[in-house]
Amino acid sequence: MFSVEFLFDSLKLLIWPFIRISAMFLAAPIFGANTVPVRIRIVLAFTISLMILPVLPAPPEIDPMSAAGLLITIQQIVIGLAMGFLMQLVFATVVFMGQTIAMSMGLGFASVIDPQNGVSVPVVSQFFLVLSTLLFISMHGHLVMLSALAGSFTAIPIGLYAIDPNLHFDLVAWAGHVFLLALLMALPVMVVILLVNLSFGVMTRAAPQLNIFAVGFPATILIGFILMYLTLDLFSQQAQSLFDVGMSTLLDMFAGGLN
Repeated sequence: MFSVEFLFDSLKLLIWPFIRISAMFLAAPIFGANTVPVRIRIVLAFTISLMILPVLPAPPEIDPMSAAGLLITIQQIVIGLAMGFLMQLVFATVVFMGQTIAMSMGLGFASVIDPQNGVSVPVVSQFFLVLSTLLFISMHGHLVMLSALAGSFTAIPIGLYAIDPNLHFDLVAWAGHVFLLALLMALPVMVVILLVNLSFGVMTRAAPQLNIFAVGFPATILIGFILMYLTLDLFSQQAQSLFDVGMSTLLDMFAGGLN
């Protein structure tokens, strides 16, 4: 029979999965974009919590309003934010790659507002970010991310558990790995543009009357756009590998994040 006690017991089962899922949606790419209204995130998090609730491990018999319940709530927020932050770093790799290419081309000053994060990024970064987002969705990456989120409740059940301190160092190490991956992805374009700049330097020494600013700047931008077009297939392969590494890292970290 439906009663206030039944409703309260049901909410106790739902509140901690809802908090973890909401925290991930707050930091995760696509779901956490500024263009997604907060009401949509709340409804989506609540719906997913209801869908996965029957297969979740039984939560501890702890009052959510107690001190132990508050610690569990904080733990769910930390876990959700960490999962979303890790996937956000994957897309940050693409943004940093675009910034590196834009600075090499001389388009570092051309910036637009990124609708996902609400910050100013070069137009080249925005171009690659849109491509990577479409590629991520076409690979069903958002569904894999939700699957990893549901699996995290089995790997790290709800309760007063000690999270492995190495998890924080793994996240920091992955953040440092972002710069290496971005440079490797931007390396082909950077090397060619460097050779072009060296060529213009030799031409300037051979013909001092040549206005390098009137000729070199437009030529560098044009060659940069041509190189971006020619390396689109390579970028799609690199982005796919990046997403695979990011998802496997997400699963590995939170599959072994429990003491």
